[in-house]
Amino acid sequence: MLQVNNLHVHLDTPDGTVKAVDGVTFSIEAGETVGIVGESGSGKSVLAHSLMKLNPEPPAAYPEGDVYFNDRSVLKMNKKELRKLRGSDIAMIFQDPMSSLNPVFKIGKQLIEAIQAHRKRPKKEAREKAIELLRDVGIPDPEARIESYPHQFSGGMRQRVLIAMALASEPKLLIADEPTTALDVTIQAQVLELLKGIQKRYGAAIMIITHDLGVVAHLADRILVMYAGRLVESGSAEDIFYRTAMPYTWSLLRSIPSVGGGERLVPIDGQPPSLIDPPAGCSFEPRCPFATEACRHVDPDLKERGSGHEAACLLSFSEFESLKEGVVSS
Repeated sequence: MLQVNNLHVHLDTPDGTVKAVDGVTFSIEAGETVGIVGESGSGKSVLAHSLMKLNPEPPAAYPEGDVYFNDRSVLKMNKKELRKLRGSDIAMIFQDPMSSLNPVFKIGKQLIEAIQAHRKRPKKEAREKAIELLRDVGIPDPEARIESYPHQFSGGMRQRVLIAMALASEPKLLIADEPTTALDVTIQAQVLELLKGIQKRYGAAIMIITHDLGVVAHLADRILVMYAGRLVESGSAEDIFYRTAMPYTWSLLRSIPSVGGGERLVPIDGQPPSLIDPPAGCSFEPRCPFATEACRHVDPDLKERGSGHEAACLLSFSEFESLKEGVVSS
């Protein structure tokens, strides 16, 4: 359904050109859930916005690659075609619901406007659909709450309203950009369960973007790990969590608190590289505990590590496993 081919996204800044997305290739099938994880600044949100060509031009430019939705080039679409794509075929849930909802309009007005923009329904019918959507996302007493303003909802409820707005036109692909960042752990779990239920009900594909691997552990069919604007590992949840083949992914996992506790968290040393002037070799080499001299000069491509599992690392799977065991045992 969605195919991203060697996508490059550059951002023009006073300090130089930021290579925010640097040659990313992946696909999403109908009904599939794909998680994209990585630290802040790794290019996740720029990539997500590129799928609907939402990055403002300038400063954004697309020097190479393309994005195809149902075999149509998104980057070559005109404004009218993009308006039809956004919301109708691809919808996005942004990470900050308070800044995404207009504080001076009631929730119902904003939902009805979203429905009428894409489905051309009469106002009465659109209102009934809005109430139905609020009920679907777990808003209690939707007939009354549709008359509320955004500030009268809690953070979790506002996020549910945003999900309802994204579902207004029954999109084929739902992009959730850090949908649980501003929520506490209990509400996070509720929102993630809601997304799973919505996928079963509406059959939409979901792309969820987060810096937290734990968020996508039980939600994603496939996980893509981004670092410095590139994909450095991709595979199933089992591959990423139990057969990690890239030092960066392994380092991310070691920084996640365990349920039982008792173990010290191991932060990743150093800072992500500059995307204006990235290092010559592997972009993770300055922070990698297993880096060799070759890593300073060779920028590895994604290589097959198993069926559907790829990683960008010069170490073989067996070499990396041996090095990991040595660190854990010590």
